[in-house]
Amino acid sequence: MTGDGVNDSPSLKEADVGIAMGTGSDVAKGAADIVLTDDNFASILNAIEEGRRIFDNLKKFVLHILAENVCQACALLIGLAFKDTTGLSVFPLSPVEVMWIILITSGFPDFGLGMISATPDVMTRPPHDRRRGVFTIEVLLDIAVYGLWMSALCLSSFVLVVYGWGSDDLGNNCNSEYNASCDTVFRARATTFTCLTWFALFLAWEMIDLRRSFFRMQPGSKNYFTQWAIDAWKEKFLFWSIIFGFVTIFPIIYVPVLNEKVFAHTGISWEWGIVFVEALLFFLGVEAWKWAKRVWARHYLKDDVAHDPENDLEAGGAFSRYTTVMTTDTVGSTNEKGRKGSGKNQVWENERPGEFRTPRNDDIRCDKEEVERPLIRKELCEANKSPYFATIKY
Repeated sequence: MTGDGVNDSPSLKEADVGIAMGTGSDVAKGAADIVLTDDNFASILNAIEEGRRIFDNLKKFVLHILAENVCQACALLIGLAFKDTTGLSVFPLSPVEVMWIILITSGFPDFGLGMISATPDVMTRPPHDRRRGVFTIEVLLDIAVYGLWMSALCLSSFVLVVYGWGSDDLGNNCNSEYNASCDTVFRARATTFTCLTWFALFLAWEMIDLRRSFFRMQPGSKNYFTQWAIDAWKEKFLFWSIIFGFVTIFPIIYVPVLNEKVFAHTGISWEWGIVFVEALLFFLGVEAWKWAKRVWARHYLKDDVAHDPENDLEAGGAFSRYTTVMTTDTVGSTNEKGRKGSGKNQVWENERPGEFRTPRNDDIRCDKEEVERPLIRKELCEANKSPYFATIKY
């Protein structure tokens, strides 16, 4: 609600967000939540866009962190089933590896997700439910799907190295120190650590848009094969954070003493083939889930996106539920010469931007369903045929 006069104060106070003009009365400014100092309505749109960008980025930040936590928790809990010769569980990931991924590998990309630019459709969505907050049904499902998919891939890489092409031997006391019997376990642990690191970094790029494919985030772009690189480079901080995460993998895996004594793993060779295959499967799984969400949204959320938000207010589309319909008595102010056409096809020459005027009530047949804009028709048909105009204000 916007206003500048004393008579607007009750509405400004009652509205979810009351906005007073900077040149308005002190009473209106006191009742409002926000004072628009430049009296420019475009500033409201800019503020809404920025607020939605911040809220979206907060969801992406939380989703990225919690999906990784679900992955690590599942991998460690299921990994308790791996027993060595003494009956002790062998960890697929060492504690230091888990802390490194949480604090270092994912830390900088998480900051980068908080600074990315708004998605192309940020202003075509209706307002979200304030009671739901960040943890919407979609976000909760994303956390579960991404977390479980990453944990399944990590555990499969550990199993392939140990039981697929390894010695099937989980060694003795391999959680504490390296010995000759722990070579297979240490190599499997390094492979799992590398896979999880790559998943965390790639997931940050996938979080730029929660529904669109990473390879097609700009729907109107003609760069069909290079748009993903343009989008990745556009977010500079996120880009270099991910590159930093990739670079730090190699000293952690191959530097002597650091790998075996600190991170409890050792260098790998042919296991890189498993890492690349797992990374490909990760992308396929994430992209398949996003595709399923887009298909679902096209069928069940098609009315929640406004392709033309201004006209959508009048046409009864995604934003119509937030429309306020008012009737104003304008007896004696009718401009018959300003009307063209007849019936529901009449238009008005003196129509102002942001305002739609219906024809006179005498021209509206309230018993016909073909009358356009049902909200206005209902309001007019209940007005006892008085010479009213209906005005939509937004």
